[in-house]
Amino acid sequence: MKIFYSETHRKHDPPFEVFDGGLRVPYLENPDRMDRILNALRATAWAEFSEPTDFGLDPLLAIHDKEYLAFLASCWTEWLATNPQDPSVFLPATFALRHQPKKPKSLLGRGGYYIMDLSACITAGTYAAARASANCALSAAEAVSNGERSAFALCRPPGHHAGKDYAGGYCFINNAAAAAHRLSSSGNVGLLDIDYHCGNGTQDIFYSRDNVMTISIHADPDFEYPSFYGHASERGRGRGFGFHHNFPLPKGITDADYIETLERALEILRNYNPKALVVSAGMDIYTDDPLGAINVTTEGIREIGRRIAGLALPTVIVMEGGYNNEALGVNVTAFLGEFQ
Repeated sequence: MKIFYSETHRKHDPPFEVFDGGLRVPYLENPDRMDRILNALRATAWAEFSEPTDFGLDPLLAIHDKEYLAFLASCWTEWLATNPQDPSVFLPATFALRHQPKKPKSLLGRGGYYIMDLSACITAGTYAAARASANCALSAAEAVSNGERSAFALCRPPGHHAGKDYAGGYCFINNAAAAAHRLSSSGNVGLLDIDYHCGNGTQDIFYSRDNVMTISIHADPDFEYPSFYGHASERGRGRGFGFHHNFPLPKGITDADYIETLERALEILRNYNPKALVVSAGMDIYTDDPLGAINVTTEGIREIGRRIAGLALPTVIVMEGGYNNEALGVNVTAFLGEFQ
């Protein structure tokens, strides 16, 4: 399997994030995640590593707002120019209510307009890392377009919480959406998100489109992040109505429960009959993940991979979440191994 990976992700390494209640904690979406996955992949006989191609801005402008990308590019330089008391990260303190959409001119105001929470910390290397991450996904899409049956984009930072014009949940550029949009030039695309959290950014980007069928299986937003997206009633808009599906899950479900829901999602994809598939592969569905509350085992993750591979579609697999670093490499290789 071709695996696209860039060391540029190490430039994004915030020293902390802010949890509920204002608690500063070490940043869970850290470079060690990639090291654990790399070590596990290098121990296999099938991993073939490649540097990503730089596709420039055009593929990103197809899914993201131009001014939002400009904010990501300039934010850090602007922040340092203000001589902040704590120059380690940029985080706004006031967040926009999007039914009042006027965008402020100040940097902190724009930060609150373009960032939805306190985990999307911007540092000196964030934009470069996010661009490289997107290029990994675009390179995997190109490989599949050129005849590979599957390819893995080992992306960091992840992307599925990044909407058209906002960052959140460790995500700045939507890697899976970039891959899906690229593939959609050759026919309809299915995008299946199995991360523990709702792929709200992906939903936002494709909500009015019918050439990318988006499906997200995730913890119910009534009790889990991102709280305001991911309900079963959200079905798309305009031409996209009926082409988005959310499957919110209760706490504590097991492998069997998850597989039952997955089969419902796969049937929708079979009926849609896409030319290619993108999978947002979050390993935070694992039973011992510090950010999760469902009980999918490593064997369950392997079975999820087997069922998805059974669609026999050209498939781009994009790394999303997963924060139990001890188990992360094992879980990723268990999933990917089913696509060999």
